[in-house]
Order: sequence, then C-alpha cells, then structure tokens
Amino acid sequence: MRKDPVGKTEEVRAAVEKELGFDPLVDSAHITVRNINGDVTLAGTVPSFPRYLEAAAAARRVARVTDVHNHLKVVLQDDDYRDDAQLTTAASNALAQNVTVPDSVEAIAEDGNVTLTGTVSSSVERATTAAAAAGLTGVRNVTDDIGISCDVDPVDVDRHVQEALERSALMPDGSAVTADIKDDIITLVGHVRTFAEHDAVVAAA
Repeated sequence: MRKDPVGKTEEVRAAVEKELGFDPLVDSAHITVRNINGDVTLAGTVPSFPRYLEAAAAARRVARVTDVHNHLKVVLQDDDYRDDAQLTTAASNALAQNVTVPDSVEAIAEDGNVTLTGTVSSSVERATTAAAAAGLTGVRNVTDDIGISCDVDPVDVDRHVQEALERSALMPDGSAVTADIKDDIITLVGHVRTFAEHDAVVAAA
C-alpha cells in the first residue's frame, strides 16, 4: 500500500510549516504550528492583519488539514500604528471609495480593531467590505457585524446556490453538496476532501 505523504501528525505539521514559509505573503518567522489529526493551530505573532489572514489561508491549502485555529496576534511595527481617529477615518474613506460597498456600511476603530456595521445585499458585498478594511495600515483585527438584507424567493436562492456549486471548478465530483434555505439562512450539507475545497464550496454559495 502506498504511504500517504502527509498522513502522520508530524508530516502534516511540517507540510503546514513549509507552506507558510513558501507563501511570500506570510511572515512565518514567529509562527508556531501544532497539529492533532489534521486540526491545526497557529500561534505566535505577525506584523500585519493581511499576514494574519494569509497564514490561515496557507494552512488551509495543505492536504489532510481539516480545521485551522488562528491564534496569531498582530503586533504592529511602530511606523504602522494609527490612533483611533486616524484609523476610523482611513477605514471610512476606504469604504467610501469602493464602489461595491453600499453607503449603509460604517466603520469605527478602537486600538487597531475595526468594527463594521450596517447592511448589504449579498455575502459578496459583505466579504468585499471586510477586505477593504482588512488591508489598511494599522489594523489589528476586523469585526464584521454587517447584516445581509435582500428580498428574494427562497426557491430562487436555492436554485442559484446549486448552480454556483455546479459551476465551481474546485467542487469535487461526487461530493453531493446540497443547500437548504430556512429562515434566510443557507445550510450546506455534504462532504469534501480538503479544507480548501470546503472554503471553495462556501465561497460558491
């Protein structure tokens, strides 16, 4: 029987560490990795919030990783620090300049933590809004309290979600993922092979 190249705990951890070091968007110098049966925990520090996000994304790309717990802390360099007023202004300007972000969304910053509130019409708008704030200098964390409000028939939503899943190139054959709509909440049921495929399915929906 062929040996699985990343089947053991030590090998999964080593593979995650190698992926973190390979990704140019990750500063892995102060990151430690722990793995228990594919359940990966990242600890340590990174110098910016985008690197915090990318570290988790890199870990999820590794085969046999079933979950990622991102316990990294963002420790800003002195030149990247922004006070609350400066960061709130920067976040508000970033949202205002992004044509996909509705005027109903607001941002407020406190000690590097940006909180987003308001309503959007889709999960895509919500993700775009969070991304606009996440890339700002001085951000330590983004709290997404944005609601999604749209008047659509649940039957149409279910059909559109199923079609999106079928179109996705990362959707594994035979996964039989289905979408259930109840009380404006989409629940995805099925199975995938990797955490990366899990993310692709959620993004498609």
